Amino acid sequence: MSLLAPAGSGAIRYVAARKLWHLEAGPVSYVIGVNEKNELQSIYWGKRLWRDDDLAAAHSNPEWASFDNSGNTTPQEYPGWGGGRYIEPCLKVTLPDGVRDLVLHYVSHTIDGDTLRIEMKDIAYGLEVTLAYQVYPESGVIRKSAVIRNRTSGPVTLESAQSGAWNLPRGEGYRLTYLSGRWAGEWQINREPIHPGMKVIESRRGNTSHQANPWFAIDEGSADEERGRVWFGAIGWSGNWRLSIEQTSHQQVRVTGGFNPFDFSYRLGSGESLETPPFYGGFTDGGFGEASRILHRFERVNIMPGGATARLRPVLYNSWEATEFAVDEAGQKALAAKAAKLGVERFVMDDGWFGARNNDRAGLGDWTVNRQKFPNGLGPLIDAVNSLGMDFGLWVEPEMVNPDSNLYRQHPDWAMHFPDRPRTEARNQLVLNMAREDVKNYIFEALDRLLVENPKIAFLKWDMNRNFSEPGWPEAPVEQQKELWVAYTRNVYEIIDRLRKKHPKLEIESCSGGGGRVDLGILSRTDEVWTSDNTDAFDRLRIQEGFSYAYTPKAMMAWVTDVPNFNGRSTPLQYRFLVAMMGSLGIGGNLNKWSADDMALATRMVYLYKSIRKTVQEGSLFRLFSPDAGTFSATEYVSGDGRQAVLFAFRSAQDYGYPPPVVRLSGLDERAVYRVKTIDRKLTGGLETVSGAYLMNRGIDLRLGGDFDSTAVVFERLE
Repeated sequence: MSLLAPAGSGAIRYVAARKLWHLEAGPVSYVIGVNEKNELQSIYWGKRLWRDDDLAAAHSNPEWASFDNSGNTTPQEYPGWGGGRYIEPCLKVTLPDGVRDLVLHYVSHTIDGDTLRIEMKDIAYGLEVTLAYQVYPESGVIRKSAVIRNRTSGPVTLESAQSGAWNLPRGEGYRLTYLSGRWAGEWQINREPIHPGMKVIESRRGNTSHQANPWFAIDEGSADEERGRVWFGAIGWSGNWRLSIEQTSHQQVRVTGGFNPFDFSYRLGSGESLETPPFYGGFTDGGFGEASRILHRFERVNIMPGGATARLRPVLYNSWEATEFAVDEAGQKALAAKAAKLGVERFVMDDGWFGARNNDRAGLGDWTVNRQKFPNGLGPLIDAVNSLGMDFGLWVEPEMVNPDSNLYRQHPDWAMHFPDRPRTEARNQLVLNMAREDVKNYIFEALDRLLVENPKIAFLKWDMNRNFSEPGWPEAPVEQQKELWVAYTRNVYEIIDRLRKKHPKLEIESCSGGGGRVDLGILSRTDEVWTSDNTDAFDRLRIQEGFSYAYTPKAMMAWVTDVPNFNGRSTPLQYRFLVAMMGSLGIGGNLNKWSADDMALATRMVYLYKSIRKTVQEGSLFRLFSPDAGTFSATEYVSGDGRQAVLFAFRSAQDYGYPPPVVRLSGLDERAVYRVKTIDRKLTGGLETVSGAYLMNRGIDLRLGGDFDSTAVVFERLE
């Protein structure tokens, strides 16, 4: 019998006698407590603990000489910068009288279902912090965030405002996995040992960035795809962010994340507050593969619009490669007719339909239909697309302005700038200061008017083709100008939220020259993301694998485009289709140049994709052979009900005539029998039915040879 009396029930329990909170997130336990100094202390994060009696009360660790007091040796949940601490703080402030010392103590807490709120306050000043923890029992994911309130009588300046810190069990040998890249080379997987000191992963560019992504995974140095303890997390913020991975001199590894403190300053007047971005964390002992599958399910159910009831992503055609800026009604109708014959479900007209937009040097900001190209507006084109059984989408880039535009000529002050300083253009465009209320309102009204006038627009591809420069806001008080970084992103969120509320059937894709704005903040507002501008199928195997570590294939738009492409490389059309079919399928090639054989193959591939789409988009993903490991790669998807599995396999090159390795599948029922369906004759042995035990233990042999060979195999469970 327990000697304690837990308060609360379900996912969160307060063990009053020991001042502990046990957050039970399904297979995961997260335990925090109040120690004898009234500090909030991290106790445990890992596999589920079922017995509260095993948990000791929080107690601070002893100091280590005069150079490391207890505040540095004790793992704290939300340390302020003060009290002799040298670890990375979650909060750094300047108080009204110039004091920069902050020591936060526990005050109270409330439990409301799956949410815990803990109130903290500085030991002397009226600076308060509310920490919010939300538990997702079905996935084991926990969400942290903080609200910082100024209850003093004067202004407080925040110099660093983090969402929280994740503390790992004390030890050595930890390894960090993270994602890096550049434009057209996003989602590169990096693994490195964690050493004493601090590793910073960040964006200072105004959006999430191609260069790094706000996701991390940490293992004990030996985890693989299916085995090993892995702690992982992600920040839900589309502006400047930072992850600080710190190993202290006392073998304590911690990850602090939130707003990037670079060029950051946020002034809180008396009574004002700031909420930090959500910071999500999870744990598994099933390796990197299970960590990814947990995140995929969590994103589909708890993050993306519509949740578990959201529809499957439609097969999409985009007109950019066919026409670029030379769009007109007749040309787009002709393309739409060809796309419809392939089984496409959504036709998207890209850049060039608005203002004086005949190239990338003019027109951005003028969101009115170009009447020379579309004399009767967009209505006739939309009706034609709808009559072919497809819905209609449109490309927009709302946050940008060309100097050669009516908007800029009328409002040059609306672009980010510092007074009397040069304005750096990129792609012949400047960034609108979306932190301004008048700019925010203009963009909302322009897009809303477009949707009201064309109510059959079902989809917007929302692009952002450059990062910030000269991030000035001269109209704001000097002490508030650095708030631009936060206000900009919040106003973009507000525009999207308002548009979706007013136009509830509208769907949106987040695009920023490819993968420049992909994170759990934008993903909570958009239905899909553009993975990369690089559509070279061979490159995409590695790009898409990196993406899959952090984000669900359902959100991952992948196009079939023409060759040679990007690297001057040509790959077979089937290879390009199968690569793109591992996410949400799109077609971006110039259909005007496709042969009859190309069209016939594409029609078969689209038909196949629709038969496996639910498994690919909402099933469990298994990375069987990494494209980074050799010339052969294989990825498997298993449907949620276990009735279907799909294997995609690729051979980039053949050496010395060797066949590819035996492929052993995962996630099947060993006692079940599966019917085998192939798209070609590249599965050896003539298997028609086979047991799950055979598929997972003996495995299958594939006949793939030469350069850029590919196949797909579908397994249907017999009832």
